[in-house]
Amino acid sequence: MSTILRTLRNLRRIGLKEYGHQLQHIGDTKAGTLIGVDRFGNKFFENLEEELPLRTRWVDYKDYREDPSQIEPGWHAWMSYMVDKAPPSDPILQPGIRVWEPPTHRPNMTASRSAYKPYSTTKPKYHAWTPVAKPRE
Repeated sequence: MSTILRTLRNLRRIGLKEYGHQLQHIGDTKAGTLIGVDRFGNKFFENLEEELPLRTRWVDYKDYREDPSQIEPGWHAWMSYMVDKAPPSDPILQPGIRVWEPPTHRPNMTASRSAYKPYSTTKPKYHAWTPVAKPRE
């Protein structure tokens, strides 16, 4: 949560439309410089002057589901402060489609019906008992 003065200053800087968008999706208002956009359409921002330490970088997701699996590895390293340079300015973190990487993004399916379920080949230790009735004479 931010102070009233900071909120009004950010409202003046980013405008009413972006102010409403940030309140709905981030829960706070932030003003900063656009660092870059990844191939999924996520926008990455940074503000070193006015934000608290370790809260100076944030992402505006293209989809309204805030899912960290939608961030590319280079941008994830920059967001978590593992590297100082963003992927557009760092030659090591240049984004690109690798041979092993799927061309389209597939979200993390954990805790959904599409989650991975391994097939077990081991026999269970216990079996349900099914009573067998002896025929009457």
